[in-house]
Amino acid sequence: QVQLVESGGGLVQAGGSLRLSCAASGRTFSSNAMGWFRQAPGKEREFVGTISGSGANTYYADSVKGRFTISRDNAKNTVYLQMNSLKPEDTAIYYCVARSMGGYAYTRAVDYDYWGQGTQVTVSS
Repeated sequence: QVQLVESGGGLVQAGGSLRLSCAASGRTFSSNAMGWFRQAPGKEREFVGTISGSGANTYYADSVKGRFTISRDNAKNTVYLQMNSLKPEDTAIYYCVARSMGGYAYTRAVDYDYWGQGTQVTVSS
């Protein structure tokens, strides 16, 4: 059974930083893209960013580009989301995702086959 387990969420002041982690188990994702989505209260789920299986390529939403960085450690089957210069509008539940097929620059939720349970990030003003 495949599981994605996020950690690292919490409360931070605007301008601060947080690092989310997502540990995968049940299968290896070293050849598959992994990434992050988020959902704020009353809003639709939103693409944040994705990273290719090798880690060589990343793709971000315009809203986080230059502030967020995705990385991965395939030896640990783990993907990370480093969030800097956080804004109140970044407040959301953040979900880790993974694809079962190739390719990485996918931005739709339906393009990802595995989802974590989510971790809350709250940015206070």
